[in-house]
Amino acid sequence: QVQLVESGGGLVQAGGSLRLSCAASGRTFSSYHMVWFRQAPGKEREFTGFISRFGTSTAYADSVKGRFTISRDNAKNTVYLQINSLNPEDTAVYYCAATTRVSNWSTDGMDYWGKGTLVTVSS
Repeated sequence: QVQLVESGGGLVQAGGSLRLSCAASGRTFSSYHMVWFRQAPGKEREFTGFISRFGTSTAYADSVKGRFTISRDNAKNTVYLQINSLNPEDTAVYYCAATTRVSNWSTDGMDYWGKGTLVTVSS
């Protein structure tokens, strides 16, 4: 079992930045690739970005490229999501997930989920 706990969400003005964290406990963190999803009100949960087990590879949804950066610190069992130039369309609950998949990061392909952290962007 892997337990994931997100933190760092909150209310921020448009144009601001946030860094979300996802702390893992349980089985070996570095055994898993990590993925961030988000779910806006009334919408489906969507893929945001991916980082490989040792951080050597990342991938992002086209909608967030250039503004979102994923990193991880395996010594701290934590993955991060840096979000810059926030806009109201980024308002969502952000989830981290652990997976063994290296591609096709759909919601049903994740092994473990956190409960999410809410990001609200005011205009």
